[in-house]
Amino acid sequence: MVGAGGRTYVRPVSTEGASESRDTAAVEDVAHLLVRCLRAEGVEYVFGIPGEENIRFVDALQGSGIRYVLVRHEQAASFMAEIYGRLTGRAGVCSATLGPGAINLLLGTADALTNSAPMVALAAQGSLRRIHKESHQVIDLVSMFAPVTQWAARVECPDAVPEMTRKAFRTAQSERPGAVFLAVPEDIEAERPAEPLAPLQIDAVGADAPSPTQIARAAAVLASARQPVVLAGHGAARARASAALLRFAEQLNIPVATTFHGKGVFPDDHPNALGAVGFMRHDYGNFGFDTADVLLCVGYEIQEFDPAKINPNGDKRIVHVHRFPAEVDAHYPVAVGVEGDPSQALDALAAALPAGLTYDSGSSAKIRTLLDEELQYGRDNDAFPLVPQRVVHDVRAALDRRDIVLADTGAGKMWMSRLYPTYEPDTCLVSNGLSTMGFALPGAIAAKLALPDRRVLAMMGDGSFLMNSQELETAVRERIPLVALVLVDEEYGLITWKMELELGRHSHTRFTNPDLVAYAESFGARGYAVETADQLLPVLRRALDDDSVSVIACPVDYSENLRLTDRLGSLHGPF
Repeated sequence: MVGAGGRTYVRPVSTEGASESRDTAAVEDVAHLLVRCLRAEGVEYVFGIPGEENIRFVDALQGSGIRYVLVRHEQAASFMAEIYGRLTGRAGVCSATLGPGAINLLLGTADALTNSAPMVALAAQGSLRRIHKESHQVIDLVSMFAPVTQWAARVECPDAVPEMTRKAFRTAQSERPGAVFLAVPEDIEAERPAEPLAPLQIDAVGADAPSPTQIARAAAVLASARQPVVLAGHGAARARASAALLRFAEQLNIPVATTFHGKGVFPDDHPNALGAVGFMRHDYGNFGFDTADVLLCVGYEIQEFDPAKINPNGDKRIVHVHRFPAEVDAHYPVAVGVEGDPSQALDALAAALPAGLTYDSGSSAKIRTLLDEELQYGRDNDAFPLVPQRVVHDVRAALDRRDIVLADTGAGKMWMSRLYPTYEPDTCLVSNGLSTMGFALPGAIAAKLALPDRRVLAMMGDGSFLMNSQELETAVRERIPLVALVLVDEEYGLITWKMELELGRHSHTRFTNPDLVAYAESFGARGYAVETADQLLPVLRRALDDDSVSVIACPVDYSENLRLTDRLGSLHGPF
């Protein structure tokens, strides 16, 4: 099986799985067989809410070695499974009952698919004897999940469970990873297979070496380039291609930009770093692409951001390096596609280029200077409510290089994605496929479970926070320490920003909040209110060092939004 980074491994079937006696397997119902199959796949957690129709499955998890994390909303369970899968490379698992419970899993399932995160969503279904007709809580779940998954199916006989479970995980963890959905009818859950069954063997799959012919063609394109630029996307982060990217960039002195999902796969403090692209306007990093004639796109997936922003005329030659072919787009004309493991492809490409070939990465220094100036502006700005640059600066100062921040969708995500210096992959997480609001708090719970040695910060606007704030209770009950930084402006600030840019006015974006400190404390969490600019950093450090759940309410002034887009609009290259 290929895990995070394209690494090859075989996970042996657990002792609770195939190594159990066939006599034991013979007395198991489908619920227990399904749990044994999950154990064989290495599942550590199932996030969900039980229902009447899947009580046997939930009961079978008891004592199985799989930790059932009871959540307060199924949508949160789906986000937890997504982030767990994204960070580990192994499919996260969420579970719900039929009907409304299953429907609540849809958003996180779609988010996982569009963010290329491995995930398996399980839901109960009405019995096979009644799903053909109008029946209480029964809808066609397979048809509903099919558009937002790589595979959606219903278990229709007990004997199919081992095969369907193996197929679900193999599909979810493939390259390209994504979401899978399985519905288990309530009568099937209680039945027994016709004969003793065990989980299927998990076979190893090696990372694919690129074709020598493709490498030769790509080398010819690069050798003729005047000013090539590398764009590293989410696929490069999943493939753990950082070391190969560093070797490649340093050998050729070529500038490297990342997408928002690729942040950290190339360290932002490297001399060749261009920062992240994907902002809604022509940002600093885009200037590095304006004069480029060849784009070497490593692990880039078009849903991460529109290629028209870096290839508006569709005239740049593109070398696409990934495990699968590129999506067809008029602004992404692929001259050469190199399919295979990105690290192997980069090393092979570097070896195939003429000895001594180097390029000019001069624009990198100018772009990094502009980004540094914004952070310094934030560091020195004592205005209250805080300017977003101050928030980004202080979050970076509070977190170590390997700590994890999840930036929820909104204006705060835009500031973090473009400005937050990131040094390792998957340490600054956003949703940029579906750009879903409300994922960061439940996602932080999963991040802490997946990587317990890292400190985890969920950063979100007050709009995003109150979409899934009930999961504070889950974190407190399950004793999962994390910090939620809530940027308070009582507004859907990103929409206000967009309306002001496009319409010159805004409406219907304002709301009010409860007392967020008291709200946090009512769940048993710690609450902090930032009342001056210089309080944020020490409060962040205190909360992150505390082995508990904390909420920090920090007022923010987003009048900087329009100032930024005005400034970018008046900025002219080339650099």
